[in-house]
Amino acid sequence: MRTIAFVLFSLSGIMLAQAANIEEVGKSPVETKFASGGRIRMQLCSSGIDIVGKIDAKLRVSFDPRNDVKVRMHVSGDRAVLQLTGCPHNNFRATVEVPKSSNLYVRMFAGELNVRDVTGDKDVVLHFGELNMDVGKAEEYAHVDASVNSGELDASPFNISKGGLFRSFAQSGSGQYRVHVHVGAGQLDLR
Repeated sequence: MRTIAFVLFSLSGIMLAQAANIEEVGKSPVETKFASGGRIRMQLCSSGIDIVGKIDAKLRVSFDPRNDVKVRMHVSGDRAVLQLTGCPHNNFRATVEVPKSSNLYVRMFAGELNVRDVTGDKDVVLHFGELNMDVGKAEEYAHVDASVNSGELDASPFNISKGGLFRSFAQSGSGQYRVHVHVGAGQLDLR
């Protein structure tokens, strides 16, 4: 009987650790547990954002708490949704820490977006600004497509450098990850 009670108690703790609904305004940092290898969907306000892969099994957002920025996180199992709204227009910067092994879906209207130390699928769109993303070795990817409507596209691991209007490239390989990146107007740099 004790064994059954212990197992049920342990499972309930695991289930609670894998589900979270958080909404905070002006509080930093905001964090919750999140398993490595999961999918994270982000809607980010226009600003300067660094998305950084960490060894910790956490999803964490930090910024200067003097700003009334709203952070919403919803985690259910291996899926997470993160919304960052209300960013001021005064060179605001935020850091989003995710597990190193994460699949990312990111949308941001304008600003500077940096993605580093994250291994997994990436689907990232920035309408206006500068997108810098570490991708590592080209052979790690099954498919890569990158484009800019107006601006510069540099992807040194894939030996691509283009500038002007409607620049893009697509490449398939034997790796396991997929990357889709797009910048409307600005600069896209895959490193």
